[in-house]
Amino acid sequence: MSEHTAVAEARQRLVEKIRDLAWLRSDHEEFTLASGRTSRHFFDMKPVMMDPECAHLLGVLIHAELQQIGDIDAVGGLELGAVPLTGIVIAKAVTGSDLRGFLIRKEPKGRGGRKTGNPPGIEGSTLNSGDRCVILEDVTTTGGSALMAVERLQDCGCEVVACITILDREEGGAEAFAAAGIPLHPLSTLSDVEG
Repeated sequence: MSEHTAVAEARQRLVEKIRDLAWLRSDHEEFTLASGRTSRHFFDMKPVMMDPECAHLLGVLIHAELQQIGDIDAVGGLELGAVPLTGIVIAKAVTGSDLRGFLIRKEPKGRGGRKTGNPPGIEGSTLNSGDRCVILEDVTTTGGSALMAVERLQDCGCEVVACITILDREEGGAEAFAAAGIPLHPLSTLSDVEG
């Protein structure tokens, strides 16, 4: 794919790659999800995020979403899923961009944030009160984990303006984000993958 991959083409190709690399479906077995729910569908996005073609597609699609959202200071989210995504987005930023990346640890360690001035558990670039941030997530089910990241950022005085997820499982995540006043921007949905 060229550096200037069209968004519609990138979205279609990403769905194909998710089917091939990330999706497990069972008619007989229930998978336990991070939310605690069970499902006959399981998505492991790590192979997607670590695939060179997918990394390009994710960069194209996330930057298209960021352009629509407009005026963003920083992107990032909870370890582990947001770590490779943040790297992809920062690497695909245009030369000279001021876009910064961060990660939020589930359990803060004593080492992080010393140089940046961020609170414990928020690492990467310095976040400032008033920064407009976008949460990145690999798979959204209920939105619970990402909304915890939203709270951590809001506690720092940041404004969370959106969440971009590779896949919305369509199990309440969009509604949970809407209730928090934050739009969810899925790059794909379970319906897309099943289609």
